[in-house]
Amino acid sequence: MLDKLETAIARFRELASRLEDPAVTADAATYTSLAKEYRRLEPLATAAAQYADAKQAADEAALLLEESDDSELKELAEAELADARRKMTLLEEKLKVFLLPRDPHDDRNVIVEIRAGAGGEEAALFAAVLYRMYTMYAESAGFKTSRVSENETELGGFREIVFMVEGDGAYSRFKFESGVHRVQRVPVTESQGRIQTSTVTVAVLPEAEEIDVEINPADIVMESCKSSGAGGQHINKTESAVRLTHKPTGIVVECQEERSQFKNRDKAMKMLRAKLLDIKRTAKEKEIAGERRAQVGTGDRSERIRTYNYPQGRLTDHRIGLTLYSLDKILNGNIGDVIDALITADTALKLGQEP
Repeated sequence: MLDKLETAIARFRELASRLEDPAVTADAATYTSLAKEYRRLEPLATAAAQYADAKQAADEAALLLEESDDSELKELAEAELADARRKMTLLEEKLKVFLLPRDPHDDRNVIVEIRAGAGGEEAALFAAVLYRMYTMYAESAGFKTSRVSENETELGGFREIVFMVEGDGAYSRFKFESGVHRVQRVPVTESQGRIQTSTVTVAVLPEAEEIDVEINPADIVMESCKSSGAGGQHINKTESAVRLTHKPTGIVVECQEERSQFKNRDKAMKMLRAKLLDIKRTAKEKEIAGERRAQVGTGDRSERIRTYNYPQGRLTDHRIGLTLYSLDKILNGNIGDVIDALITADTALKLGQEP
């Protein structure tokens, strides 16, 4: 841990120096990149400085205990030594977390795909509920959301909806949402009050950069297309909708939310890159089987991760055994506590595997 800490602190000091260099400040892209890394390392540097202070206090108290014959001074030194060691223990745990290998995609924007599964119209209606929950949470967390494409039903549900979440750290907050979400409730179309179980699948993909995935323009077929939604107010804005087909993989992506065909193509390309990056990531994870064991969720879209039980007002996350009886609050965008619990559990698993 000390070697990792020394390397991180050295990098933090190097960044602090470079950010004061006029040549760096004149280059907006370089400055922004280095400033982001500096902000990421700043909490670690702060904790390291606090640890050094606590260690110095412990050393001084231990020396005083060894050299002094005064009983009152010894009593005071014993209290100071105990306090300093307690602080050191807490800070050691904090530093271990800071020094864990980071997911390289954590800082990225994300593309979220929500699709109705088993349950017909009821599943589509719950897909709309999840979309509302995620966008409300994203707004409260300071992220920006924008729709990419949608396939709306007559009752206001979604057979499928795709949207982007933009902001620093978006993937770190959304990445554990991939999987099957199960809902148990009485459908609006049910006249006899019977509870129905339906499913919705969620996929969370980190936005890929051009350097992550190389796409040959000759491999892409672009078509203009019309909306696949329910019509009405949406019909006017979808004449410039774009569908891209990636011939080598057969992946098809569509964007219909912008009035400009150019903007729709740009968003569709972002989706395509994200999907191709996801294929690469999945292949890599299969090669490194042990790495998958240190995760709360594998991101597998066939994995049932959560149940939303309306009659009991209950949310259960099956991966970490978390049950909360505050379903209304959570569905109104207050899912932060669930996300925090998943991150904490994942961190604990990784700490347990650290040598």
